[in-house]
Amino acid sequence: MTEIIDISTKTEYTIEKALKRGQNKIPCPACGPTRRKPKDPALSFDVKKGIGHCHHCQASFVTKNEEMTYATPKFMNNTNLSDAAVKWFDGRGITQETLKEMKISEGEEYMPQIGDKVNTLQFNYFRGGRLVNVKYRDKRKNFKMYKDAEKILYNVDGIIGQDVIYICEGEIDALTLIQAGYNSAVSVPAGANAGNNNTSYLDSVTDLLEDVKEIVLCTDNDTAGIALRNQLAARLGAEICSKTEYPEGCKDINEVQTKYGTYKVQDVIEKRKPMPVEGVFSAVDFKDELDDIYLNGLQPGFTIGDHLDKHLTFEPGRLYVVTGIPGHGKSEYIDFVVERLNGLHGMKVGYFSPENHPISLHISKLIEKIAGTSFSKETMLEDEYSRARERVNDNFFFINPDDNYELDTIIDKAKYLVFRKGIKVLVIDPWNKIEHQISAGITETNYVSKMLDKVLTFARQRNIIVFLVAHPRKLNKLDKKYEVPTLYDISGSANFYNKTDFGFTVYRDYENNLVSVHVQKVKFKHLGSEGVVGYKYERASGRFTPCNIGEEEIKSATDKLPF
Repeated sequence: MTEIIDISTKTEYTIEKALKRGQNKIPCPACGPTRRKPKDPALSFDVKKGIGHCHHCQASFVTKNEEMTYATPKFMNNTNLSDAAVKWFDGRGITQETLKEMKISEGEEYMPQIGDKVNTLQFNYFRGGRLVNVKYRDKRKNFKMYKDAEKILYNVDGIIGQDVIYICEGEIDALTLIQAGYNSAVSVPAGANAGNNNTSYLDSVTDLLEDVKEIVLCTDNDTAGIALRNQLAARLGAEICSKTEYPEGCKDINEVQTKYGTYKVQDVIEKRKPMPVEGVFSAVDFKDELDDIYLNGLQPGFTIGDHLDKHLTFEPGRLYVVTGIPGHGKSEYIDFVVERLNGLHGMKVGYFSPENHPISLHISKLIEKIAGTSFSKETMLEDEYSRARERVNDNFFFINPDDNYELDTIIDKAKYLVFRKGIKVLVIDPWNKIEHQISAGITETNYVSKMLDKVLTFARQRNIIVFLVAHPRKLNKLDKKYEVPTLYDISGSANFYNKTDFGFTVYRDYENNLVSVHVQKVKFKHLGSEGVVGYKYERASGRFTPCNIGEEEIKSATDKLPF
């Protein structure tokens, strides 16, 4: 039994049905009794987040007695700001009326950056009228959020029932738009960080965003802001997103306010431009990105923290083709790589991996890699198991259609995971498990080319990393050992080499328990270079420990590459 409250009417309801921990689809207690289909599951309710939304009547709910999954700050209602605080906001073009409306407060707080308590401005994050989090800012521009509190959008209640919403990089920018009359302006909780791929603050509002007609992205026009803008557009769908462009000398919407006033803020919003989706473009469509590259240069991709980083980094929007002899550990190594991308960079992962069946077995192998020990009560402590299982539950998702393994179906499911869960990595393992239907008159080479184009388009439009595992054709043995296969050896088409952005082979020397990873194609030099790295495979944990490979082995392996 769960007690919930309608945010707008404050009406309380009791859900008799036992709800599971995550997302639930249930009849809406507000509109269900008066509908022709009272049992229609129009209400999506997330028990962990304690929030729900009805797609029929647009009512939003929170739990009455919410389970304390997160720490919760107490609202002191100390909104009588000092003259110094009011003057500081006035210098940013924010009026006292706006500060009172948005319940901005002030008070002493311990700031870890300086190791002392100091006076801070406090941006209060409410949901359903209840305080969920607080961001503290001191005069030295140090920030922190309330310890162990849930990260949500600032002013999240402002987007309920709105057709157009505005997502900013910081609270000051959101206040600027609210003051200019755009009340559905919100801010991401942690600002922009080019290395941060965790958009979990959107997880609890995807139901609210499903019916939104336009999302205006008002991030800064620096490197981090552009990365955040592209990340949000990729998750929410570039087709409904637009972006703001600021006058020369302004990096964000608040600088527009301070330099030119509210009229110019409104002018910037009204002149927003659609995010590029597809078709024909000119350089002006990518002015911010070009300016950033000109000023700061091309940046390397994400790393996994070992010697592979020298040869291969991982950039969203790219296709990575992986091959190797069956049984040589392709899938194990991909699991290792994506676990590191998740652990180091917060990237959530979607899998289409029917050979890793059942899914529970695949999950157990991921838990081994996270915990660093074999999946057994004799070797893995119960709390280690619980933490690792929880991490897999929150970050790894599995595509397993009942009766349709066609590529279009897999991509549709992946699009759902991008929007709903915020995945940044998709693993398709292996290619030959996809249901391939080659029409009469189409050669296999042309078919593979067309299918790879679909994968590449999906990766670029949704700005995610795609790993595609493909088996090689039957290989010959040399001195009783198989040769290292290349991307040209993949069964079906040379397009696996020609089309991919990056490609590598996983090769295992069973005699010496040595795994070598042969980076064979790097399309963009700022993201890596061809070469070979070695690992020792730890069977108990499924982890790969970096090791050196002899010069003769490197030369021998490199000689087999197709260039």
